[in-house]
Amino acid sequence: MADLAGVNGERKEFKVVGKPNLPGVLSWSQASGVAKFGADYVVPDMLEAKFLRSPYANARIKSIDVTKAKAVPGVVDILTWEDDDLKGAGGGGGFGGPPQSFISNYADQEGLEVGVIVIAENGDICDEALRALVIDWEVLPHVTDLLEGRKPDAPVVRPVVAPPKAPAGKTAGKPGGMGGGMGMGGGNPPKKGNVSYSNVNDGDIEQGFKEATHVIEYDVNTAAFAGHIPNPLGTVAWWFDDPLHGEGKSLQIEGVPWGHDQVAGSARISSEKVFQNCMFVGGRYCDWGIRKSQQITPILARRTGRPVRCINSRADQYDFNLNQRYVHIKIGFKDDGLITAIDDFSVADGGSQGSSNFGNTMDQTYGPYFTTKCVNVKQNMEVVDSNRGKMYVSGQHNPMSWDSLMTGIHLIAEKLGKDPVEIATLNLHGPDSQEDARPVPSYEACVAAMKKMMNWSWHKAGAKKLPDGRLHGASFRYNQCPRHSVSGYEAKLELRGGVIHLASKGPIIGHYGLECNAMVIAEELGLEFKDIKIDLDHHETYRPFGGGSDGSTASSWAVKECANKLKKLILEAAVAEAENPPAAGGFGMGFGGFGAKPAPNPFKGLKPEDLDMQDGKVVVKADPSKGLPLGQAVRGNLFATYSGRPPAAAWAQRGKVLDTMDVATCEVAVDPETGEVEILRFGVVADTGKILRRTSLESQIDQAMDFSTGCQLQEEFVFDKNTGVRLTSNMFEYKKVSMLDMPKVQTELLETRAGNACYGSNGISHSLANTHLVIMAIHNATGKWVESPATPDRVLKALGKA
Repeated sequence: MADLAGVNGERKEFKVVGKPNLPGVLSWSQASGVAKFGADYVVPDMLEAKFLRSPYANARIKSIDVTKAKAVPGVVDILTWEDDDLKGAGGGGGFGGPPQSFISNYADQEGLEVGVIVIAENGDICDEALRALVIDWEVLPHVTDLLEGRKPDAPVVRPVVAPPKAPAGKTAGKPGGMGGGMGMGGGNPPKKGNVSYSNVNDGDIEQGFKEATHVIEYDVNTAAFAGHIPNPLGTVAWWFDDPLHGEGKSLQIEGVPWGHDQVAGSARISSEKVFQNCMFVGGRYCDWGIRKSQQITPILARRTGRPVRCINSRADQYDFNLNQRYVHIKIGFKDDGLITAIDDFSVADGGSQGSSNFGNTMDQTYGPYFTTKCVNVKQNMEVVDSNRGKMYVSGQHNPMSWDSLMTGIHLIAEKLGKDPVEIATLNLHGPDSQEDARPVPSYEACVAAMKKMMNWSWHKAGAKKLPDGRLHGASFRYNQCPRHSVSGYEAKLELRGGVIHLASKGPIIGHYGLECNAMVIAEELGLEFKDIKIDLDHHETYRPFGGGSDGSTASSWAVKECANKLKKLILEAAVAEAENPPAAGGFGMGFGGFGAKPAPNPFKGLKPEDLDMQDGKVVVKADPSKGLPLGQAVRGNLFATYSGRPPAAAWAQRGKVLDTMDVATCEVAVDPETGEVEILRFGVVADTGKILRRTSLESQIDQAMDFSTGCQLQEEFVFDKNTGVRLTSNMFEYKKVSMLDMPKVQTELLETRAGNACYGSNGISHSLANTHLVIMAIHNATGKWVESPATPDRVLKALGKA
């Protein structure tokens, strides 16, 4: 593939795009502390609001007495789930059901907002009032152990409620995720107890095992871990008189990055009457969820007639980036290591109500198996309702599920006495299909660069000791560099007063997609990066994602098309103004200053196709020394729009088509006496096709290695078996990776131009994120499998020393 559909997609020379250390405009705001997040906004006469949060894993409020709480000095108001202002604010009930209250008296996870909202003069008073509530709780059975929750006699934590009868002429719809299994495998069985099912089958699994000469079976435990967004989520909102947008007050709300339609809906106003200045969100892993603290403040501000702020604490933000998943794999393969059959049975956490897991089918449709030549793949998944917690992460376990295959490749290599790179290469299909026997050029280039960078030399498990006596281990994995091609873009560029403006509704998330866009615009218009001005207004139409850098490359394709439409208008206007100069006025001085005779316009008598844009000027193609600065060449204002998206990405083919790839390695040292594991280094070679904003790409890789380190060595959700309460929801017990914990990450970036987004790019996004790269290296060091996180006590237990 390549960027063949877009304008200048195969451009050879770059002056801006891909250049390192270009100072960012928006990123500077965050690095310097100038940027403000929702939690930073404090306005005069502001009240604070806090939710009651459930102390139980599964419970219902039977009754509540707020008398003592209302008597606390400084309390302004207390709302319960039965309050009229909250009824209907939670949206429709689905299937034509009645509108839902913003909160209910039921909570199916510890820490969930339930039953009550307190509004007071400050947060401490809110806390005192919450403690003064008299609550009669009904504690319900809970499930936090998935393997127990799937059993027939387990308590049903989320009873199936039949949808109400649909009105005449309407369809109530089918229960179940993603249209009953996305039309693959003949649909999925009905839900039983806590368990729903997702089955995706390809080929003939029985025939595949008949063709095999070896069969291995193994278990992969993909543990849950938290993203722990660094910026506490929440909003401050107030109402104001607005003569420009119709009858009624308008809403100012700071701290809601997207979802203005949701806010407008719960506040019962049009989105045109919602305003914000805060555009900064901060780093997050694919978390598009809107929390209740970000939606409730308009309702409370209207009720009290004063600004209201509601901010989550850090303890409130231990939502899942990845849900728990147990996988049992059976693989058949031949003597040379060629895989003939893959049988994947999984038990996955469906999470608490509202988890965005899409029925967990993304694990099955965008997993690693279809990147191999094996066409016989059986995937059966049980999705278990639980009270463990909620996942807001767009439903993507993928690419974590890639390690279910990569672990198998390591085991096959170990059994046959071969290098796992050799086994992976043998099984990887060609660029066009699973039947394509050709090598994938991007993968071959990545592997060659990795071997040189890491001085790659494979050894059997437990076969190598370091001079200090520790055991040496190494591991390898590959992945496809993804690009999400599902988003459309509505780009708009304007030449105003000689300056190019990119208008966007924002917000600014961690990948800085708008700065990436600005670099592409500058490249296409012959300008410098600093010449592009970004105008943020959430009422605009253009948004530079979805996804991480995979969204950047797709959105940059759209702005590239838009920039070339604007360039055409600029060159046409430059010729038109040369023939008919604008009337002097204001600062209209011609080209020579006050009283000077205007200099001859070099474009007079030329056609637009005779001109180009270089180094901030409109120039004559045949003689670039003849030209004018952009602001002098075109005095009028121009704008261009583009609506569309790049061609569909290879990623959408479920791994059956391959273009750009990446590989990662990990080297560890394991102390057999203490169980301590040290990651000596990560090695990453990534081919994203074409590097657009190098800083974003490098940072995405560092981020992926950061939480890969954490989830495999130290981060862990621990639940009390009797109560279902989390025991690790603070920075002491849930051990996030610090800068001092981060190992060295050696990175080499390739540019094969094999993608089909902007200039032949794809993304990197979270394709390098993994749950077993470190675990596989520990196995290579010790010959033992260790459950993540591989803490010293677990390593010693695996070695038989604890």
